[in-house]
Amino acid sequence: MTTGQAAAAAPTRAERDALDRALAIAARGPRGLNPQVGCVILAADGTVLAEGWHRGAGTPHAEVDALSHLSAGAAHGATAVVTLEPCNHTGRTGPCAVAIVDAGIARVVYAVADPGEASSGGADRLRAGGVDVVHAADDRADALVDDWRFAMRHGRPRVTVKWAQSLDGRAAAADGTSQWITGPEARAHVHRQRSLHDAIAVGTGTVLADDPQLTARVPLVDGSDDPGAPQPLPVVVGHRDVPPSARLRDHPRRYVQVHGLPGEWLATLWREHGIQALYVEGGPTLASAVVAAGLADRIHCYVAPTLLGGPRTAMADVGVATIDEQLLLDDVRVEPLGRDLLVIAVPRPATIRPAATAAKEG
Repeated sequence: MTTGQAAAAAPTRAERDALDRALAIAARGPRGLNPQVGCVILAADGTVLAEGWHRGAGTPHAEVDALSHLSAGAAHGATAVVTLEPCNHTGRTGPCAVAIVDAGIARVVYAVADPGEASSGGADRLRAGGVDVVHAADDRADALVDDWRFAMRHGRPRVTVKWAQSLDGRAAAADGTSQWITGPEARAHVHRQRSLHDAIAVGTGTVLADDPQLTARVPLVDGSDDPGAPQPLPVVVGHRDVPPSARLRDHPRRYVQVHGLPGEWLATLWREHGIQALYVEGGPTLASAVVAAGLADRIHCYVAPTLLGGPRTAMADVGVATIDEQLLLDDVRVEPLGRDLLVIAVPRPATIRPAATAAKEG
């Protein structure tokens, strides 16, 4: 707030309702390198003048999209309600803060501060232009951009590493068969998790051994698959070719193949494909490499009440040579899924181990 400027009034009921609408239309935009943002412009009496949302990198931002539906001068004295603080930088589009000031908007209500080093500062620029600015924090708006904010900060997607295992820590029987270790409730949960992530990653070994579809088959109440479930981008990690007959070639989205160290291909997935949240399904070599590199942000371990024995462990080398080097987990939760258990945990930050620098999926 500039010196001598009065504190902005708290959001009105009409502005709160407009934020609800802005959040709903923001979700229409794609997840990618840019955040999902919605904007609703209100007249002085609280009626809606226009609305807009961001449709992806290179397209008008939500505020400019909303303003484009108004005639010249129609926004003078109006209020803009936005899910994210208007930006203050010039990229492929100009600063939204400047567009708002130039349009004569008198008041801006936004829900989440822009975390970008280049794009933040929009609220200060608006105030400098004489605009009344209110930061109305909202958990829903925060959740909408949480993965994007993480990817912006770390230069890679937020990573969930998932595996299923028997009670004795095996991912398959001695002959390699693994369908199915867990029951239908756990498998349905996996498919819902797939639909909540932008991409699903498996190693070439898993593609060759299991021929996965890598689709999100989310069950409806009647047992059928939800045709509207979001489909994650299939990602294959490794150098080996994907067979012409592989089922993932029939996926509704064309698969992406990456290779190298985990930190390298994770950065590629964010930078080149806009992946904000990644679901790493394995197999053991890939999952272990990501964990060993300190790049797993969440663990989802599905444990079935069965014993398999044998050499096919659910995890490979994670760089632990002695008990003092064990990788500790925090925020542990256990959820029952039918006869199975889902263990959710967050790896404690640790230094990258020597094994992580060499662990690649072939």
